Amino acid sequence: MSEGRVMASAVVAESSTDRRRGLRGRGEYAGAFVLPSCRWIHTIGMRFDLDVAYLDSEARVVKTVRMRRHRLGAPVLNARTVVEAQGGSFARWGLRVGDVIEIRTNSSDAR
Repeated sequence: MSEGRVMASAVVAESSTDRRRGLRGRGEYAGAFVLPSCRWIHTIGMRFDLDVAYLDSEARVVKTVRMRRHRLGAPVLNARTVVEAQGGSFARWGLRVGDVIEIRTNSSDAR
């Protein structure tokens, strides 16, 4: 959620297996994939380009990038969480630097 609007369904990577796999090997993906305690990602093995949002400790978007497939991203030092989505998603959702994102789990707990 950003500014009170639901942007997408999200999967939070809670296990090391989830974190390692990420969106790799998946076909098109309409939602978002959240990596807590993360400052950088790669797109090696991806089937599509990614929109990547780096969030600070207050869940504020500090940087967004479009990453092409099979690339290594640079670490974003003030990032604490990374949100990945299929390329073009952020434009459709209206997500931009400065937005504060609320990530809710299935139990309705907010992060």
